[in-house]
Amino acid sequence: MIGILRRIGAEALFLLRVLAACVPALRRPGPIIRQIYNSGARSLIIIMLCGLVVGMIMGLAFSDMLQRFGSESALGIAAGLALLKELGPVLTALLFAGRAGTSLASEIGLMRATDQLTAMQVMAVDPLRHVVAPRFLGGVIAMPLLVCIFNILGIFGTQLIGVTVMGVDGGTFWSQMQNQVGLSDVTEGLVKSVVFGVVCTLLAVYEGYHAEPTAEGVGLATTRTVIASSVLVLIFDYMLTAAFL
Repeated sequence: MIGILRRIGAEALFLLRVLAACVPALRRPGPIIRQIYNSGARSLIIIMLCGLVVGMIMGLAFSDMLQRFGSESALGIAAGLALLKELGPVLTALLFAGRAGTSLASEIGLMRATDQLTAMQVMAVDPLRHVVAPRFLGGVIAMPLLVCIFNILGIFGTQLIGVTVMGVDGGTFWSQMQNQVGLSDVTEGLVKSVVFGVVCTLLAVYEGYHAEPTAEGVGLATTRTVIASSVLVLIFDYMLTAAFL
């Protein structure tokens, strides 16, 4: 327990240092844009593919389930609420941790192993400002954008299977979704995406920055990034869902 509390405290203090370094880093948008591309654009393929497949699975499963209760017209409501509030942010965060999170941790960990961060400190260059802060901001900004793309592809996949395969009326699908899915549901998903972006990106840069300067240390940092991010995303999802309810 003492070790866990020490780790939580160290990560909280590291977050405060990173947030302080983000203020001057915003004056140089070039590195931040490059990190948004690295964390976001390079994750588009897997996000779009998984969003479409998850939506198609929901179209099959939800249609079959709702038909048993004679409520197949509610497919649009079920898909919209499930994707916007839960599946979109959670699955995107898990995919982000597995792809972009490991990339950030290994990149910064390799810089630690090759003494690049130490050399920057010797030259009076703050590594948090020039290395960590742009990557942190890039990941936090990219996460909500990826969640929106995941939701769009997921809803399209649900409509594609539900209407063309399972026989749900297309007009009913969209009208029910528009009538029952409100701005509060969209806001909840966006808040979760921002929180998950902070959690996943913070763990990635923290593990990379504090990795042991060896090949094994870099590997352990990437492994810890994925495990800790996945667990914390689920924990924060429960907490945020309970708070919004």
